[in-house]
Amino acid sequence: MRTTLLLTGLLLWSGLHAQQRTNMNDNTRTAEVAVWDTYVTRKDGRVMHFDIIAPSSQRDTAVIHGYGRVYLESKGQGGQSLTAKECRFCHVRVLQPKWDADIRRQGYFILEMENCD
Repeated sequence: MRTTLLLTGLLLWSGLHAQQRTNMNDNTRTAEVAVWDTYVTRKDGRVMHFDIIAPSSQRDTAVIHGYGRVYLESKGQGGQSLTAKECRFCHVRVLQPKWDADIRRQGYFILEMENCD
């Protein structure tokens, strides 16, 4: 009887502990973003360097490249090549508060690095 109670208590504890870890992982995932390093040759020949930052759950390269094309249009660079050659997944990092509003509103944030004027 005592062994049964001990075993039941241990099983309940390990189940609750596993649930806590799952919740912590879910919270961590929502705070992570994927960084897509992007280099596009502008119409004037200079190379634009920017990062497309999107939720780490977004793994569809067509969607990511679509974000980049929208950005290029906004900079007067529509029609420039943006493929897997110009835009590649780089790494996952923690979401920065200054990116959050854009990501919630449009699904991504553009971090301008070079020649994005």
